[in-house]
Amino acid sequence: MTLDTGMGNELGRDEIAAMRRSYGEAGIDGLAEDPFVAFSQWLVEAHENPLIVEANAMVLTTLDHEGRLSTRTVLLKDISKNGFTFFTNYTSRKGVALHGQPQVTLLFPWYAMERQVSINGDAEKISREESEEYFATRPWGSQIGAWASRQSAPLASRDELQERWDGAAAKWPEGTSVPTPPHWGGYRVIPRDIEFWQGRYSRLHDRLRYERRLTQAPEEMKWEITRYYP
Repeated sequence: MTLDTGMGNELGRDEIAAMRRSYGEAGIDGLAEDPFVAFSQWLVEAHENPLIVEANAMVLTTLDHEGRLSTRTVLLKDISKNGFTFFTNYTSRKGVALHGQPQVTLLFPWYAMERQVSINGDAEKISREESEEYFATRPWGSQIGAWASRQSAPLASRDELQERWDGAAAKWPEGTSVPTPPHWGGYRVIPRDIEFWQGRYSRLHDRLRYERRLTQAPEEMKWEITRYYP
């Protein structure tokens, strides 16, 4: 079977099935016992790798009230002993889903390093003060964009979005203080488990999972570390 794209560059089923590469010999050794420390070390290495465009880009999967999964890429903006923080429009598709179902997954796909980190946890809103503090550090254009976009709502045309942006820019010209929209803010994902994956030759990949003892409060997280078959 061949998928006809109409562009003269079709790939057959066999060609797609044959797409593979052999990974290196490096495994997971010497990771810190604290998964947040271990993650921070890998994040630094990913950030320093010129082949990785945005090391803090993570794939966020949510579940809505009808049981439908939704996946998109967001940016990690803080990491601490309390969890992983990102920001969004609370009325967006993800915001509505998180309002009713806090369980999420995060995935950091650092392909160039043959690595990934996957996280399962629960998202909770951060304080208004924290959201406002971060919003104040955003570029002016991004601040205006947060007011202009009715994220995840139907959009008739790009002109409509541009008009909304122009209106917000006229209200808060560059150089003035832009207030944080009431519908915009941060979530912190408190992890239940964090898995580090390192690709290795012959599919003998390394998988090391940190699993939180759920009897512990988030501020008293204790972790059990288990190696899993690939």
